[in-house]
Amino acid sequence: MYNYLDLQDTIAAVATAPGLGAIAVIRISGTEAINIVARLFKGKNLLTVASHTAHLGYICDENGRRLDQVLATVFIGPNSYTREHVVEISCHGSPYIQQQLMELFMRNGARMARQGEFTLRAFLNGQLDLAQAEAVADLISSDSAASHELAMKQIRGGFSNEIKKLREELIHFASLIELELDFGEEDVEFANRKDLQELVERILGIIRKLMDSFQLGNVLKNGVSTVIAGRPNAGKSTLLNTLLNEERAIVSEIAGTTRDTIEENLNINGVLFRLIDTAGIREASDQIEAMGVQKTFEKIAQSTILVYVYDVIRTSPDEVEKDLSQLRKDGLAILVIANKIDELQEQNPLIADKIAMEIPKSHFQISAKYKDNIDAFKKALYDLVLDGNISTESTVVTNLRHYQALNGAYESLNSVLNGLSVNITGDFLAMDIRHSLRYLGEITGTVDVEDLLENIFSKFCIGK
Repeated sequence: MYNYLDLQDTIAAVATAPGLGAIAVIRISGTEAINIVARLFKGKNLLTVASHTAHLGYICDENGRRLDQVLATVFIGPNSYTREHVVEISCHGSPYIQQQLMELFMRNGARMARQGEFTLRAFLNGQLDLAQAEAVADLISSDSAASHELAMKQIRGGFSNEIKKLREELIHFASLIELELDFGEEDVEFANRKDLQELVERILGIIRKLMDSFQLGNVLKNGVSTVIAGRPNAGKSTLLNTLLNEERAIVSEIAGTTRDTIEENLNINGVLFRLIDTAGIREASDQIEAMGVQKTFEKIAQSTILVYVYDVIRTSPDEVEKDLSQLRKDGLAILVIANKIDELQEQNPLIADKIAMEIPKSHFQISAKYKDNIDAFKKALYDLVLDGNISTESTVVTNLRHYQALNGAYESLNSVLNGLSVNITGDFLAMDIRHSLRYLGEITGTVDVEDLLENIFSKFCIGK
């Protein structure tokens, strides 16, 4: 458990990724950070230097032995990430050197930082609110332009500012209702009920919009789970290889080549799609293939998008519809791909025309083998996620904890609205408003949320 109120310790950790590298950074933060490093640093006197300056020198142990030539960057509190004194040591990336330096700092008064403790201190010292602190972890783990952009917006405080404005408006009415309770015997009304109703209705609309953005925010943050499914030899693996521009999956004329799922990432205009190639859907000929088909259905059930691929020559419209009827489910977006259109040219013209006429306009006609119409298909995938209903320029919720807090606030405000409709007394209105304020406050950390802090910051890496 964190001791949230004890900020007197000076903490240290390697802030760069584990392993061998050219450079590693060790971060030290706390009241004694500069003093500890200054005693061990041979070069400029770090006790006299200006904040935000870097100095070349040597770190030496207690016996004067040089451990490494380093660059020491000094940040004098409160003008630092944690609002404490901070020194960042850029040393050579040898794991041995990192270990030697960390042990030296431990012997001289620092202790090993816990996971997320630097950012926890930034939060406790007022540098960041809770939503911004969580966005730091999102920024570190971002693996696409979209997830990076959303994390940067959170860190800049866009979402936090929106929540703070909602709370301020509610606090105004809550204080008026609380004041009414102090004058309960005199039957006075300070909070205009009609104004309160209009405010609650407006805030409910804003919260509903934020909650609706969570589905988009979640896929932009974590990637869009996209299953490629269809009958054997429909060209699923060829499509995966074409999208990735590499021979990732084995392609064969033998039906049932793909027995297990193959998963790869595809970045389209900054949005990450987690592509899953699956075993062909059919009556399996052996136990292993049956297990592969079962896994196909499991992956479809867990996914956001299904790309159903069929062989335009060898699969009839009735067979396509039969497959789709088994695969459709609530919340699953489906793109239907009519593959192997290049083979139409090899058919009798009458047969080719008949097949072409039977392809619904909603189906994408492609040749995965020759990459025909692949760019249009990729655009359709992208548009399926960013369909224009929610703009990424507006605030987008990406965190499940935030969504749950918004949902709690929404339900509490709904109770306020229902109470106003039946003229319930001010003490019940005040109770529901207080509940909604607490839920909104949990997002930014403006209420007592110690029970949340360990869960949040323990997910950070050690040096953050």
